[in-house]
Amino acid sequence: MLKDIFTKSKKKKYATIPSENAKHDVPEGIMTKCPNCKKIMYTKELVKNEKVCSHCGFHHTMNSAERVKSIADPGSFIEFNQEMRSVNPLNFPDYMEKVEKDRKKTGMNEAIVTGTATIEGHSVVLAIMDSNFRMGSMGSVVGEKISRAIARAEELDVPFLIFTASGGARMQEGVLSLMQMAKTSTALKKFSNTGGLIISVMTHPTTGGVSASFASLGDYNFAEPGALIGFAGRRIIEQTIREKLPDDFQTAEFLLEHGQLDAVIPRTALRQQLAIILSIHDRGLRHGK
Repeated sequence: MLKDIFTKSKKKKYATIPSENAKHDVPEGIMTKCPNCKKIMYTKELVKNEKVCSHCGFHHTMNSAERVKSIADPGSFIEFNQEMRSVNPLNFPDYMEKVEKDRKKTGMNEAIVTGTATIEGHSVVLAIMDSNFRMGSMGSVVGEKISRAIARAEELDVPFLIFTASGGARMQEGVLSLMQMAKTSTALKKFSNTGGLIISVMTHPTTGGVSASFASLGDYNFAEPGALIGFAGRRIIEQTIREKLPDDFQTAEFLLEHGQLDAVIPRTALRQQLAIILSIHDRGLRHGK
């Protein structure tokens, strides 16, 4: 008996080739491959690092729930206007079917989440666009929710913080979606006139009518590293001006270099930077209370 226990097992002469079933034993989603550096990492580790690749610093897409967890103090976020849903004013074919599909996929009613929250104890109204819902496109409901969130910030006398991620205006709503550019811009101007603080954080991608309106109207305009930010597409611009554009054109870093952003802040440092800004702009200090 003792001899059997302590007897060393003989090394196998040939390596065992995993069966086809064994190849699929690793649960789906346990590993993530970085699209930038192609390194493979544990998904849990990636999420722990705010979904930033530890090898190359690539910022993976965050959904609205992940963004709330990353930015807001635990348990502080209280959502409002969650029940608002799009309709089909132009009777665009299959529009409602596509919207319903995204509702089921994301668990959201629209491409933006709004609510109140605190960041290191500083109260804010928070708006977070989610590119997983209709590519974060801006329709009537998105514009209305942003406008209402700005009004809530004015009512509560707190800063307005928005994270943008969008492919632009929602074509299925035609001119009604384009009207949201003026609507949200007017709401921001009214809020600014009262002394309200506006912070915009542009994430990948922020394009079209969103980039040309509320995304670029903050008192502070920030962006995450590598984010695509621009109005028209690269190919359209090149065909229009008949010139080759720089390789880094419309990246956050390009915009910062040309004075269109205040800073490009890595996601892992963003919460701390926002807390510092919010403390500097404390309403009581600004109004001498």
